[in-house]
Order: sequence, then structure tokens, then C-alpha cells
Amino acid sequence: MNDILTVTLNPALDLSTTADQVVPGPKLRCDPVTVDPGGGGINVARVVAELGGHARAFVALAGPNGMRLEMALAEHNIPLVRMKAPDETRESLAVHDRKTGAQYRFVMPGPQWAEQDVAEALHAIATAVPKGGIVVLSGSQPPGVSVEFTTQLCAALAEREAQVIADTSGAALAYLAAGTDPAPAVLRMDSAEAEELAGRPLVTRLESAQFAAELVARGAAERVIVARGADGSVMAGPEGLWQVSAASVSVLSAVGAGDSFVGAFAFGLAGGMSAPDALALGAAAASATVTTPGTSLCTRQMVSDLLTQCGASEIAA
Repeated sequence: MNDILTVTLNPALDLSTTADQVVPGPKLRCDPVTVDPGGGGINVARVVAELGGHARAFVALAGPNGMRLEMALAEHNIPLVRMKAPDETRESLAVHDRKTGAQYRFVMPGPQWAEQDVAEALHAIATAVPKGGIVVLSGSQPPGVSVEFTTQLCAALAEREAQVIADTSGAALAYLAAGTDPAPAVLRMDSAEAEELAGRPLVTRLESAQFAAELVARGAAERVIVARGADGSVMAGPEGLWQVSAASVSVLSAVGAGDSFVGAFAFGLAGGMSAPDALALGAAAASATVTTPGTSLCTRQMVSDLLTQCGASEIAA
């Protein structure tokens, strides 16, 4: 199995709790808080480990929150590649409304980065990646990090022939979608992001897959994946256009579903699966995670149980 290194520049202590009802004004009495290590790449590494793979987490940490997050990672047996962040590690908060079933997610911005911090991160990541490894860049970028960071990372890893899987958002995603050189091996986005980039509704799986193919043709990535929520995911790449279904489950919390998809997909590629089969494994992991409370993620058994509902099939254009 190829080495997997996940990259989380903007990690967070994920706090989750439940209140009888979330309303403005009065004090809201909450259940005991659950604390988990959070951030896209950290969640990806947790899922890879749960599935039986090996992933190291490159994480920028600082301050008391950083120490707590590092201890939480140790409890999950995730090997850590650590750099010092420019300021205190952030927190995020998810509150479940017991009455309505709604979930409220409060995400803080994180510390401001300087050019020197970015250069240090690029050097440290490149040093940590073996030849032919897989690097997963997942989650939001901290303030001050250029939209070009993914491209810079691809360039820094070129000599190591590493594959970069990018799951980003906002301006960084828009930059990649325009086509870059070098480009990541895989670029993933959700349906709302894809529609915003396309400037049009993507109603069907075929429409999402065709837009993904447009991005591949632009040079955005070798493969582009568009997640369509309960309607599954589609992928465009060298194998053509592919689709997978989401499993039929009751949704409890969406936290970590996208990261679970990416973790399982990376695990599949690292173990020699075809990209379509890895896509199905990702769909099963995402489906499993949405059935868990708060910031909890899927288990290996849950993914195995749901995989038969998520088989990959080619889309006829």
C-alpha cells in the first residue's frame, strides 16, 4: 500500500453537544461536550486508519488548543508530522437541536499565516513524502495562504512523483477549476460548489459528470469528483464518466462525511483499487458517517455493510 500523508494547515478542536432547542436569548443548557481532533486532513487520516490503512497527518499546531489536539490524535493512534502554527489552534462547535433535529455548526477562521509560514509548510511536506506517495490536502486554508497553495504543493512534490488529492473550497477551488500547471491528480467538490463554478444548475448526474469532464479538459485535475449528497457522486477521468449511489440511511450528522469519502477513496487508491471502485468505497464511507452523532466518523464494519448499495457504474453520455 502506498504511503498516505494528509495535510491540515488549519486544524481545529471539534466540540459537539446537544441542546433541547436552539433559540436566541436565553441560556441554552447543553449536554456534556464531546471533543475530537478536527480538520479535513485529520478526519481523512482517521478514516484511513479505521479502514486498516496507514496514514500520517501533517498538522500545524500551536498553543493550549494545539496541545489538546495533539493528545487527541495520539488517542486515535495517528502518527503526526507537526509544524508550529503562527498562532493558537482554533476551535469549532457543532450543536444538535434535540427538538428539531437540526444541527448548527460554528467554524472559526484560524490564525493568520505569512509567506514564511507557507514556505516552511511546503518544505516540511515535501520532505515527509516518500516517492510515489499520496498526499491529501483537505479542509479550509488559513487566512494568508495563497489560492495557489495546491499548485505550489504539486510543484514541490513533482520530483517525488506523488499524487495530490485536493478537497478544498472557495477561492482556492475556483483557482484550481480554471486549470493549473501542475495540477492535482484528483479534485473533489460538492454539488453546490460545482454549480457555482459552472454558472448553471447541474440537475442530473450526467450534467454533473459532464461538467467534471469540462474541468478535466481545462487541466484542473486528472480526475474530478462531484459529490451530489443523497444522490451519490460522479467522477470524470481517464476511465470515462462514472457514478456511485449513496446508501439509503437516516442522516444524523453531516460532519465529516466529505472527509470520510476522501479518506476511503485515498485508501482504495493506495491499496491498488481502480478509481471507480475507490469511488464506491468513498460513497459507502460518507453514507456511514452521516448516521453517526456529532463529530463521530464511520467504522470499518459500517462501510463494509453499506458498500453493496454504492457500486460504481459507467455513465452513458
